[in-house]
Amino acid sequence: CLLFALASGNLMAQEEMVAEEENVPVKNTFESIWLIHAQTVMVPVKGTFEADFQHRFGTWNNGYEDFYGVFASSNIRLGAEYVPVDRLQVGIGFTKFNNLIDMWGKYAILRQMKGGGSAVTLDYYVNAAVDTREEKNTQFQEPSDRWSFFHQVMVARKFSDKFSLQLSGNLSYFNFKEHHTDGEGVDIGTDSKAQFSASAIARYKVSNALAIIAEYDQPITDQEFFDPESNLSFGLELTTSAHAFQLFIGNFQSLVPQYNHTYNSNSFGDNEILIGFNITRLWNF
Repeated sequence: CLLFALASGNLMAQEEMVAEEENVPVKNTFESIWLIHAQTVMVPVKGTFEADFQHRFGTWNNGYEDFYGVFASSNIRLGAEYVPVDRLQVGIGFTKFNNLIDMWGKYAILRQMKGGGSAVTLDYYVNAAVDTREEKNTQFQEPSDRWSFFHQVMVARKFSDKFSLQLSGNLSYFNFKEHHTDGEGVDIGTDSKAQFSASAIARYKVSNALAIIAEYDQPITDQEFFDPESNLSFGLELTTSAHAFQLFIGNFQSLVPQYNHTYNSNSFGDNEILIGFNITRLWNF
């Protein structure tokens, strides 16, 4: 009886250890916090510092004249992020267009688990950006007019070792919207300060280091004066344990999400397409 009790105890302990090992968060739903223009549900481990370099060339519809956009006006963003506590990442970025400074935070509310628990990862992302151009180059009347905001709820699932998909609902908000006038210069109103949109990103791993990536963003709000163009982007991602390099084509050129989702005028169907790339580097402390 004693031997039977000891054997049963050992068996139960082993089963509990296996259950604990299985009931852990799924790793590497995405390899980077960025996928093309979009944030992913990835939040690195506590103590991780990250540096980002993001670049968008000009549109290639002028052909060889500006070497398919490579020598056209480009947009650049330099960013830095840190994970101060488990599940929370905060960051700051500096963007060439409009001299934007953006500050953001992302929190993993739920994480996809290997055994039991949540079947998806759920994150909330918020971004606040300020236009720091000189007053003579803007129409702003109050300091608060310079601010814009972006809210995003992201749901993602890693379906297999190769394929991951993320869907999100987005809200862009600008404290200031440009006033529109008629032919006689009379003010006829502004668009809504809020812009709703939906997004999808996907990654398919070809090998341990190489993946095919894609992004689609669809405006939802029907504005009276200007409706932004939807975005379609796709490319390749090359990763190591500490680096990610993404090279792609698409029709978003801004590097702050609320500007892309509210003011994008490039149409993929009209060949207003551009080349872009992202480079990220991680350090753990």
